[in-house]
Amino acid sequence: MKYNLLGNSGLKVSELGFGAGTFGGKGQIFSAWGKASQHEANHMIKLCLDAGINFFDTADVYSDGESERMLGKALAQERHHNIISTKVSIRTSENANDVGFSRNYLIRAVEQSLERLNTDYIDVLQLHHFDSFTSLEQLMKTLDDLVRSGKVRYIGVSNFSGWQLMKAQSIASQHGYEKFVANQVYYSLIGRDYEWELMPLNHDQNIGAVVWSPLGWGRLTGKFDRQNPVPIESRLHDTEQFAPPIQQEILYNLLDVLKDISNEIQATVPQVALSWLLQRPTVSTVLIGARNETQLRDNLGAKDILLSNAQIERLNQVSAVYPPYPYYPYWNGQFTERYNALVSSSFTP
Repeated sequence: MKYNLLGNSGLKVSELGFGAGTFGGKGQIFSAWGKASQHEANHMIKLCLDAGINFFDTADVYSDGESERMLGKALAQERHHNIISTKVSIRTSENANDVGFSRNYLIRAVEQSLERLNTDYIDVLQLHHFDSFTSLEQLMKTLDDLVRSGKVRYIGVSNFSGWQLMKAQSIASQHGYEKFVANQVYYSLIGRDYEWELMPLNHDQNIGAVVWSPLGWGRLTGKFDRQNPVPIESRLHDTEQFAPPIQQEILYNLLDVLKDISNEIQATVPQVALSWLLQRPTVSTVLIGARNETQLRDNLGAKDILLSNAQIERLNQVSAVYPPYPYYPYWNGQFTERYNALVSSSFTP
């Protein structure tokens, strides 16, 4: 297993991390992700540890907190040798204040996560989404207090826009508060929007990308293509309403190339898709999730694959989507050259 720095934190994380969203199986969304029992969770965590994974991600809303409880139990004997990341800020109950960034809620949410995880500290606390109702000054001061208290070691965000993240970083810099070192983002061969603004921001601010849904909400598993559309009974239909829209023809063309490359190197389609991400700029760790041991073992195999420059370029070309204004290179060749260099593999985090 290869280990990368998580931004400028000095913390080394495995290039493949494990997402525990499949633990618990409560609710429409999370039961569609998976319904792993504690016994199955323990087994999958052991497989991850044996493979060298040291980064484990969850959230307080996953299966009403059950994911955190199960992950805490599964890692109990290996707690201090591994990194636990959890996320807060999505509404957890009907209580008016059980959501967002308020000092009242953030402190309470962290304490509840600590209890469920059965640990004294959270290695990486990430904000699950942006809250426009709480001042960023209050947010950054609260996060700084949580780090100084020892309850949290490092902080990060997820699903923020570029201006939201950059404004928060600027406030932290101005007041000497703890700054974000992780940015958990949706990024895949069928969803490359991350490259337009957030990748350059992460590079500039030395923030490590933690990639979620690297197989594009299950679209890049290789199970479905032109000849084999998603069946009516598939779990994908339960979560598709939350997935970013895609152009089907681009997906099918991409799957054709993925299958060609997988045959060339004797790998599976998911392994090729994951390997492409492992070789992308600013990516610190790619979260893999699994409903069972077979899926997990297959995903873990991505760490042993190295795509050639020619194979990467084929994937780059077939998955490219013209970016929207103001990101598209519309006025001169110099900008085009800089943009192409930025989204290539020519720089490292």
